[in-house]
Amino acid sequence: MEGTEPPSGMQASIDRTVEWVDTDASGHQHNSAIMRWVEAAEAELFRNLVLPEYFPSAPRVQQVVNYTAKLWFGQRVTATVRIQKVGRTSMTLAFEVYGHAHPHSPGGLAAHGTLTTAHVPAGSASAQPWPERIRQAAAVTVPKIAGSEQ
Repeated sequence: MEGTEPPSGMQASIDRTVEWVDTDASGHQHNSAIMRWVEAAEAELFRNLVLPEYFPSAPRVQQVVNYTAKLWFGQRVTATVRIQKVGRTSMTLAFEVYGHAHPHSPGGLAAHGTLTTAHVPAGSASAQPWPERIRQAAAVTVPKIAGSEQ
């Protein structure tokens, strides 16, 4: 997907401040803080897509986080999420978390990765195909790559 950006408005970002509860004994962010911010951006994305039914039926089946810089107490951060791939029963989201300039850091990319969810409707014990409404809304957010079939 290198060099391909999603259309404007097809991603969601949230801004937060690293709070004391977000840090560990070393004074920088605890690893779990990244995913909380990513999940907040994910919620914003699906609210923007007007897909509230996504939330109670999309457990995580995989998370990959690459930590590239520390984030410090009091530092502003921006987490951005976009839909990378929509499968029959799963969906992969790509994310980036940036730290803004701070006395302990010049700012920049602090973490990036993916999270994959599966569609497990209430009462089901296994993944089921995404409802057409979710597939259609999510599919329009996935950037098209020359030569790919979606």
